[in-house]
Order: sequence, then C-alpha cells, then structure tokens
Amino acid sequence: MKAQELTHNIKPPDTKSFLQWLKANLFNTWFSTVLTCLALIFLYFVFKGILTWAFTQANWRVIPANLQLFAIGSYPRNQIWQIWVVLYTLSALTGLSAGIWGGLTFRFALVVAGIWAFLAVLPFEPSTRFLFLGEVLVIGGTLFIGRKGKKVRLWVIAGWLLSFPWTMLMLRGFGPNTVLTTNWGGLLLTLVLATIGIVVSFPMGVLLALGRQSTLPAIKWVSIAYIELVRGIPLVTILFMAQIMIPIFMPDVRFDKILRAMFALTFFAAAYMAENVRGGLQAIPKGQHEAAQAIGLNYPQSMLFIVLPQALRSVIPAIVGQFIGLFKDTSLVVIIGLLDLLGIAKTVLANPDWQGLPTEVYLFVAGIYFIFSYSMSYASQKLETALGAGKF
Repeated sequence: MKAQELTHNIKPPDTKSFLQWLKANLFNTWFSTVLTCLALIFLYFVFKGILTWAFTQANWRVIPANLQLFAIGSYPRNQIWQIWVVLYTLSALTGLSAGIWGGLTFRFALVVAGIWAFLAVLPFEPSTRFLFLGEVLVIGGTLFIGRKGKKVRLWVIAGWLLSFPWTMLMLRGFGPNTVLTTNWGGLLLTLVLATIGIVVSFPMGVLLALGRQSTLPAIKWVSIAYIELVRGIPLVTILFMAQIMIPIFMPDVRFDKILRAMFALTFFAAAYMAENVRGGLQAIPKGQHEAAQAIGLNYPQSMLFIVLPQALRSVIPAIVGQFIGLFKDTSLVVIIGLLDLLGIAKTVLANPDWQGLPTEVYLFVAGIYFIFSYSMSYASQKLETALGAGKF
C-alpha cells in the first residue's frame, strides 16, 4: 500500500459519533441522565482525594530509585546481558509472528513495542534506554521481514518452541557466566514462575481431563484421585510440602528452591486446569463424537481434530481466568523465602531510607499485576472474537 493511500485512509475522529454514543448510552432517558450525573459526582469526590495525594503528598522517589531491583532482583549486574539476549530473542519472534499471521499477534506486537517505547522514557540509565529503543527497532524490523517472508513460518514456530529452553539456559548461564537461581528475583522471577506454570500446566490439565473421562479404570481413578486431592489442598500447603518433603524423599537429587516452587505451582494449576477442560469436553454434544466415528476417525484423531478444539474454545474464559489466578498466586512464594515482585517490595520497605512508604510501593506493585492480568483478559476477549466463541 502506498503512502498516499495510507494517508487517504486515515480519518479524523468522528465527534458526532462520540456525542451520539454518549446520548444513546448515558443520557438516553431522564433516569439515565440522573444516574450519570450522580456517578460523575461520586467519582469526582473519590478520585479528587486520590489524585491530590498522588500528586502532592506521595513520595514516588522510592520507585525510580529501585526500578532495577523491582525488575530483576539481585541478578548480577555484570550478567544482565543474558537477560537482554532473551528479551531481544522474544522481541524478534514477536515481530516475525506479527508479520506472518497479523490479526491478534499484530496487535500484541504493537502493544509490546509501545511498552518498550514507554520504558525508554523512564528514569533508567542512558544505555538501558538505548536498549529499550533497540527492542522497538527489532520488533519493527522483524515485522517487516515477516510480511515479506511468509516461508519462514515453520522456523518461527520452531523458534517459539525452542524459546523456553533457550530462555532458561540464558538466564541460568553456563561456565563462568552461571547465575544461581537464588539470585533471580523481582518481576523476572514472577514472570518465569508464571510462564512455566501456565505452559506446563495446560497440557497436563488436558491429559488429566481426558484421563478422567477414560474408560480404563486405572487411568480414570488415578486422574480423579490426583485432581480431587490437589484441589482439596491450599497452594500454601503445597508450596511448603515441596520445599520440605522433596529433599526428604529425594535426598540424592538436588532441587533448588525455585525449581521446587515451579513444581508446586505447576502441579497445583494442572488440577484446576483439568476441571476447566473437563467442563468444555462435557459441553460437546455426543453427536460430534458419533460424527467423528462415522467419517472413520479413531479416538485420538477425533479428540485432537474434532472434540478438543471445540471444548477448549468454549472454556477460553475459564482457562484465561486460571492463568490470571496462577500469575497472581506466584506472589505466595514469598512465604518460602523467594524474592519475587512482592518479596522485593518487602525488601525495599525494609530499607531505612524508604520506611513509611508502603502505600507507594504496594500501589506500584499492584499496578504491575493489574497490567499483566488485564492484558491476558483483553487478549482472551479478542481471541474469543476471532474464534467466534459464543456464536451459534
């Protein structure tokens, strides 16, 4: 598309349409008008106090002074380049995916690029800001390459599959660049725990759900026992059990704290994921199974190509809700001595220079959790729209 066509397609904001929307939704009747005015008055008095405190009384210096600590915890400063290698790899894959598939992946790439651009204006060191801008350029460049080279899509899929072991290898390092997982912390640790829990618990949950519906008694009752037992125990208890009992039952195998926390979060989330998937499987009419058999598909084929896609599509909200809950549940690892984002917040408040500022610190941490949780929720809504979920 030429530049003139792009310029021609850009339309100014339609003020008339916005006013029509206000009239239709907020001022269509006298009762709606009264409710709207009362709501505006209420919001004014509520946010007036909050904004006054935020701009005149709050001491926000604690945030920029500890941004790096919030981001990566006690990760060695001379090894931060390993984190940047991971980030640039993921940005390149994001740009290529957006260029090849477009749609939701294109919007995701734009959001990620916007986040990097926003971080570039925050009070980081000039070299760090330059690296943030480099992320934006990488996404833009790989997006262009993806649009021009559709033949690389198999390589991109392989890249995403290998990105997980590559990320863990680079964060851990090797040889003289080895970084102990005890030095992982802050948002880095939170994202690692959440990502591993989400990625691994999803296929485990699917297998458990299929096992619960199996006609083989051994598989069925083992799946039921696992699901009901894990769902009946609080996550805090499972975290403590993982920290205390794994070294007792496996004394010859050394698992560090973070690895044990990963096991606990993953096995806990898998049990709940299994019930979400089972709900989707039960929502599929029996006729779908019979139709799959009628065209000659065996059980694995009918499940993989006919039943599971429909079942998973119908429970997207429940699955994403489980992902959001797991992301927030990672904050519980602070009780077993891991310094995730919440643990770093407590560490910052323990510093005498920043005592008495819990409101500022916890609001900042809450904002980060909200951004990631809302992003997952928004992405799930767009995915539902793209897949036509809920439409008949």
